[in-house]
Amino acid sequence: MAAAAAAVAAASSTLLRASNFSRSRPVPTTAGQCTPRSAGRRPAPSSVCVRTRSGRRAAAARASAEGSGGAPAAPLPAALLFDCDGVLVDTEKDGHRISFNETFAERELSVSWDVELYGELLKIGGGKERMTAYFNKTGWPAKAPKTDAERKEFIASLHKMKTELFMALIEKKLLPLRPGVQRLIDEALGNGVKVAVCSTSNEKAVSAIVSCLLGPDRAEKITIFAGDVVPHKKPDPAIYILAATTLGVDPSSCVVVEDSTIGLAAAKAAGMKCIVTKSGYTAEEDFATADAVFDCIGDPPEVRFDLDFCANLLQKQYVN
Repeated sequence: MAAAAAAVAAASSTLLRASNFSRSRPVPTTAGQCTPRSAGRRPAPSSVCVRTRSGRRAAAARASAEGSGGAPAAPLPAALLFDCDGVLVDTEKDGHRISFNETFAERELSVSWDVELYGELLKIGGGKERMTAYFNKTGWPAKAPKTDAERKEFIASLHKMKTELFMALIEKKLLPLRPGVQRLIDEALGNGVKVAVCSTSNEKAVSAIVSCLLGPDRAEKITIFAGDVVPHKKPDPAIYILAATTLGVDPSSCVVVEDSTIGLAAAKAAGMKCIVTKSGYTAEEDFATADAVFDCIGDPPEVRFDLDFCANLLQKQYVN
């Protein structure tokens, strides 16, 4: 694992030095309309719509629909990589935040994170990192140990309890999948596209979401990269570089679905296309470097995008 982590870190540094952040080009759009889909290789929804930052729905230009109607379909992505929290499930406000607060109460730390404060803390990738940064800024609880090594263990114990509480919420299915997640994953798996979940959250929590909400049959086909599997968390691209390397695919053939600016930065730094599906906490963030921005993935009759859209995204950039 140490050797793998070192390799990931080295690859991450190389990519960053190479300035792999891609610049986007405007999308031809017509406000208030959806572009009818051309005939394709798979059954698909009747339309695909892009959400602009102002919230209006605009038509998405499709590369395979340009020119003659007999143009060949674009090659499929080699892999679809999903963030977890905010993408698969809108977990943050009523899932992770609640579990953190229950943990603080159980340990009698006199700490509570309200909705607004937690939104600010989400700018820090990783739950352990989030708690550490908060206590460093506001002061450590009286019950916390004094040395750095002991505080690291203290944070780890809090995070373990928080994860157990969060997993209980997931196992009770109190937090549903976001619209379109299962549909898009089924479409990808059904067409031989590799699927992975890449998250800064604890691996057990991510596995619980995938297994409980997507089902064991899908879970067996989905690779999970989560928690401390890499030395540096998003916005560092390490987790996406590791995913591409492990899956044996070229980063440029991957499409990432994220919901935050730190996730977007990680995907773009890894040299991948990135679609943003805004979540409750991230709706007002600046996604100018994204290849496409939607309010969700969407289920019929409100499908926002599908696997064909992802395929065409690899041929031509789309932005909000």
